[in-house]
Amino acid sequence: MNKKQAKALAKLGKPLWQVGAMPYRITGDGQIEVMVVTSRHKQRVIFPKGWKMRGKCKTEAAAQEAREEAGVIGLPNAKSIGSYRYRKRLGSVKALVTVIMFPMRVHHQLTEWREQNERKRLWVKPSEAIRMIENRSLAKLVPDTEEPCVLHGIESVQPDTPGKTKMADKKLDDPFS
Repeated sequence: MNKKQAKALAKLGKPLWQVGAMPYRITGDGQIEVMVVTSRHKQRVIFPKGWKMRGKCKTEAAAQEAREEAGVIGLPNAKSIGSYRYRKRLGSVKALVTVIMFPMRVHHQLTEWREQNERKRLWVKPSEAIRMIENRSLAKLVPDTEEPCVLHGIESVQPDTPGKTKMADKKLDDPFS
C-alpha cells in the first residue's frame, strides 16, 4: 500500500494496518538490547514500521522496514508480539493506524542503509526503550526484562557475534538485496 491508497481508505473510514519489527540482539552477558529509531519528521523514538508490501508476507515486510529504517538484517518471528495504534496525518486526513509488531533477532547491522540520513538508531536495554517511547501502547509491547526467551521463544541464548547468525558458521542470505 502506498500513501495515496492509505489516504483513500482513510477517507472512507476504513481501518489502516502497518507492520513493524522490534529488532533485538543478545549481548555478551546474555541480556537483550533492542534497537530504536527516530521517526523522520518529529524525531520520536519508535521501532521500524511501514505499510504491508504487495507480494510480501507481514514478516517479510517488517524485515524490509527494519533494513530500510534501521539498517539491520534479521528474520522476524512468525508470531506477533502484539499491536499498537497511532494517529497518522495523510495530507489533510488524520487516520488511526494499527501496527502489528514482530520481534526480529538481528544477524547483521549495515554501515550504510536507505534512511540513514533521515533517522537515528540506538541499541538500548528494554527498560530504557520503555522510558524513551512516547506512545504508551507501543512501549507496553517492549518486554520489561532482558531475558531473551520473552521475545523469540525458547532459543539459544548465545551472545550475538557480529557477522554471524545464531547458527554459528552458517551465513545468512539476505532475501531483500
